[in-house]
Amino acid sequence: MSERFTKSAARNIFYGGSIFFFVAFVGLTAESHWHIVSQSTDTATLTPAVAHGKRVWEKNACIDCHTLLGEGAYFAPELGNVWVRYGGRDDPEIAREGLKAWIRSMPTGIEGRRQMPHFDLSEKELNDLIDFLEWTSRIDTQDWPPNDAG
Repeated sequence: MSERFTKSAARNIFYGGSIFFFVAFVGLTAESHWHIVSQSTDTATLTPAVAHGKRVWEKNACIDCHTLLGEGAYFAPELGNVWVRYGGRDDPEIAREGLKAWIRSMPTGIEGRRQMPHFDLSEKELNDLIDFLEWTSRIDTQDWPPNDAG
């Protein structure tokens, strides 16, 4: 066996390694996509109201203050689990009314506290936004956040 590392050996290692890692990358990308589509997304309850609620979320730039599943600003609480915090799994109607009341009552005017701006949302926009937040609470986040406090 030769003691020298030849150009053809280096080329073969480069191309072989590149092909191997490209195939691994494509395979992992496909597996991730499959998991998101078939395992972690609740497509059965993805209704037009949920889609409209997401548009309300985007139109009012809620992500500029809140996080949703860890993405966004950290000025205000995480909202990926707000449905759970308001007791939506046990009593959905009370949770819905509580969230509506909270959104309508802002800002409270309490000195020294962070205040949410007042959004003049219609009843349909409020219901659809809450449907969107309810839907996000059912996404499989693999136990994140670690507690319900947000």
